[in-house]
Amino acid sequence: LIYIVGISIAIYSMPNLRTLAKSLLAGAGILAVAVGFASQHALSNIISGVFIVIFKPFRINDRISIRSLNGIIEDITLRHVVIRDFENKRIIIPNALISDEIIVNSNFEDESICKWIEIGISYESDIDLAKSIIAQAIEQHPLSIDHRTDEEKEEGMPRVDVRVIGLGEYAVQVKGWAWAANPPDAFEMGCDLFEQIKKEFDKAGIEIPYPHRTIVNKPYGKRQSSATSDQ
Repeated sequence: LIYIVGISIAIYSMPNLRTLAKSLLAGAGILAVAVGFASQHALSNIISGVFIVIFKPFRINDRISIRSLNGIIEDITLRHVVIRDFENKRIIIPNALISDEIIVNSNFEDESICKWIEIGISYESDIDLAKSIIAQAIEQHPLSIDHRTDEEKEEGMPRVDVRVIGLGEYAVQVKGWAWAANPPDAFEMGCDLFEQIKKEFDKAGIEIPYPHRTIVNKPYGKRQSSATSDQ
């Protein structure tokens, strides 16, 4: 661009070539605008990348969620961030987009995570028995950790908390709080617990209900025939 301007000025000093010089200067101006517009996004990504490096909202191997994207941070550059999702695909996100989004970091400061074990039981089932089965299953799982503080332990707070959180149209919603050391352990523990609790509920006669729908077919043709005969 500097060379184009210099050559244009040199040519402009020659009276016979001033028209060519004006064309070169106009072209240089358009080129400058195009380059400036293109570099605006690149510069924005670089500045956002510097902020990510300085303030560290996430690090390599952190598990994050951005909008509907979930995965593990695999690489951080000045232009973009590479996320490996749980299907082993690589997602490349420009830093400028990340800086404007709300980031959920499962590894920030404390890696432990709470897994909700929520199950609906029928209104005829024994609530206390269901809560006991859920609590015992959580407490005995090898990936379950004790997340209580020393003060909570001294106060006698139970290691596993299970409560009724709602009364639905066809089920009583029971939820247990299960803590794991990290997100992968929490996922594995949750899968195991749902399967184990279902089997224990079957043994104890605790029903997990599902909605029923009754369809009534009315004899439309007969009503029409009777109406015609009345006339």
